[in-house]
Amino acid sequence: MRDLRFEDLHLFTRVADLGSLSVVARERNVPASQVSRALARMEARCGAQLVHRTTHGLRLTPEGLLFLESCRSVDATLDELEGEFAQHSGQPTGWVRVTCSSVIAEHLLIPSLPSLQARHPAVCVSLLVDDRIADMAREGIDIAIRTGVPANDTVVVRPLSALARGLYAAPSYLQAHGTPQHPGDLHQHRLITTSGAPQLNRWSFRVDSEPVAVTAQAHWQSDNTASTARMALEGLGIARILTVVAQPLVQQGLLVPVLAGWLAPQAAQINAVTLTRRHRLPKIQACIDHWAQWFAQYAPPPA
Repeated sequence: MRDLRFEDLHLFTRVADLGSLSVVARERNVPASQVSRALARMEARCGAQLVHRTTHGLRLTPEGLLFLESCRSVDATLDELEGEFAQHSGQPTGWVRVTCSSVIAEHLLIPSLPSLQARHPAVCVSLLVDDRIADMAREGIDIAIRTGVPANDTVVVRPLSALARGLYAAPSYLQAHGTPQHPGDLHQHRLITTSGAPQLNRWSFRVDSEPVAVTAQAHWQSDNTASTARMALEGLGIARILTVVAQPLVQQGLLVPVLAGWLAPQAAQINAVTLTRRHRLPKIQACIDHWAQWFAQYAPPPA
C-alpha cells in the first residue's frame, strides 16, 4: 500500500466517478491500456479486487468502495494543502477546469482570459464549452458558469452578473414577413426557440402596465444558444438573444430589435458554481473574483 502514489489515488477516484477506463484515458490523453495497468497495479498493492469489469461498465467491489473513501479523503487533504501553499506563496497557481455555454465562452469568458493571465500568470484554464449542465464531480469541473442553478449542499453559488435578453430578427426576415407591432402579433411569425431550456421560451412583456407572458410556439428550435443566434442571422425568424451577443450585430445592421418597447425588464442571473469542498482553493477564488469584475461591465443598467 505504501508504494501507491497520490496520482494513483486520484486516478482511482476518476475511474469510480466516470465508470469507464476508456473515458478516463481520453480525459488524460493516454492509452486505455495505461489506465488498466495502473488499476491492476493498485489492486496488486491492495491485495484485493477493487473493480468488477462487466459488459455494462465498471462496478466497485466492497473493497473498492472502502478504497474510494480513502482516496477521496486524500484528495480533499491535497486540496487543502494546495490552498495552504498557495496562500504562503502569495500567488494562486495551477489548472482550473471551467465549463460554460458556447455564447458565454465566446462573448464573455474568452475575452477575459488575457487580463486573467496578466493578473494571475500561474493560473491556467481548461475550458469545456457545452450548453448542457455538466456533472461537476463526475467530469472534474472546478467552476461552472451557469444560469438558474438549484441550491443544494454540494455546491457553492456566487452571483457574477445579470445579462439582459431581447427579441431580434434579421432585416431580411422583417422585410419578408413584416415587423410585429404588439406581442399578440407573434403568433403570426416564425419564432426560434430553445429546446435545451424550455423556461426560456416564455417571453415576458408589459401590456397596459400589466405583465404578460407569451409562450413562444417554435417554427425552428436549437439546444445551443449560439445556433439560435445564427438562425436569426440567417433570416429564419425572431429569436430571444442575450443583448451582449445581439448589440454588436445590431450595430452592424445584421439584426434588428423587435418589440423592444413592450419587453418587461428581465435579466438572467449568471453564477459561478463550485463544489463545496473546493471553492476555497486560491486558484478557484482568483478566477471567480476576476470574472465577477469582468462580467459586471455587461450588467443591464438599473430599471
